[in-house]
Amino acid sequence: MKSWQLQEAKARLSELVKRAASDGPQEITVHGQAAVVVVSADEFARMTSEKSSQTSLWEILKRAPIGDEDLVIERDPDTKMREIES
Repeated sequence: MKSWQLQEAKARLSELVKRAASDGPQEITVHGQAAVVVVSADEFARMTSEKSSQTSLWEILKRAPIGDEDLVIERDPDTKMREIES
């Protein structure tokens, strides 16, 4: 990933945009620290569509790498609810 200083990115915005489309993400730094990354519209759509699929927490937990054990999530029927004083 190419890194651009902010002032260079402003001066060469057209080139930065073309490179994001052809070469992949382009990082812009401010005072030597990574500030933003410019990506193509296609890459952004791919990234956001994966996250917006609204995968449930249950599905995420089922896919989590937990070794050789199976993931079992269930309530202990013997556990009682705490009573809250009003």
